[in-house]
Amino acid sequence: MAVERGLRIVEKDADGVDTAFREQVLAGLAQRHKAIPARWFYDDEGSRLFEAITELPEYYPTRAETEILSNRGAEFAAEIGPGRAVIEFGSGSSVKTPNLLRAIAPAAYVPIDISGDFLRESAAALAADFPGLPVYPVEADFTKRVALPAQVLDLPKLGFFPGSTIGNLVPPSAVDLLRSMRETLGEGSHLLIGMDRLKDEATLVRAYDDAAGVTAAFNLNLIDRINRELDGDLPREAFEHVARWNDSLGRIEMHLMARRDLQFSAGGQRFGMVKGETIHTENSHKYGPRGAAMLLLAGGWTPLQSWTDTGERFSVVLAEASEPRTAP
Repeated sequence: MAVERGLRIVEKDADGVDTAFREQVLAGLAQRHKAIPARWFYDDEGSRLFEAITELPEYYPTRAETEILSNRGAEFAAEIGPGRAVIEFGSGSSVKTPNLLRAIAPAAYVPIDISGDFLRESAAALAADFPGLPVYPVEADFTKRVALPAQVLDLPKLGFFPGSTIGNLVPPSAVDLLRSMRETLGEGSHLLIGMDRLKDEATLVRAYDDAAGVTAAFNLNLIDRINRELDGDLPREAFEHVARWNDSLGRIEMHLMARRDLQFSAGGQRFGMVKGETIHTENSHKYGPRGAAMLLLAGGWTPLQSWTDTGERFSVVLAEASEPRTAP
């Protein structure tokens, strides 16, 4: 079956710029401690660079999670059952998705991503590999409740959130996202989610600061996007990619650090930075088993089963929508 054209639920201004991108970038640059949400990495070029990151020798999460998804198909099928609509949040290239789809015999697949052209290309490629599976791409910001296509509303649903994207959010925001996913998927739904585990600092830093400089290019691409979409004049060469481990908060942080004092414009506003000042662009929180369970429970999901790779570097957790409670 050919892929459906899909829904588009992204608000853009008269210049064709995502209104949330404009608002959040300008607000983030105006803060005392400058920060821009990691979701804005993923324009088409950013999405392609991230796919290149997943193939790097230093970047273990993709290999570890792929091992789980490739080897535990029978267990997924037993726990999840057939006939569900698989709703993938932040689908990207959907490279890990075929392992799941082959295992559980779904009724439909709904990839959700904010990068529209990349989304449709990936959805078309997957639809060609699964000719009997209805595919309904949705261009949307999955951090908010998403209106699903009418074709899947009456089907039981499995949310799929691979990678370690949940770790990009500080815990309160991660809980909000999990609650939003529960609202999107509804009662009786399940969620299969990837969560990176705590490990030694050297391994973590290498994964976010690779020798080939691909992660640096991914981080710096945000400068290019701001310049292109917000008519900015940020000097790309004046910024340096920095990755560091924050032990007290249990996370890797990525920053764009000013190599010199800077003055620049974006979106019609002027900003300044001094040498050594940074724009905080990403967090990647790492979770032990108890921390992962507590996060899911706070977000309205009850953990059912958890799997790790042979190196115990990464976890994939299956959870079900918790029943509403008015008391303990």
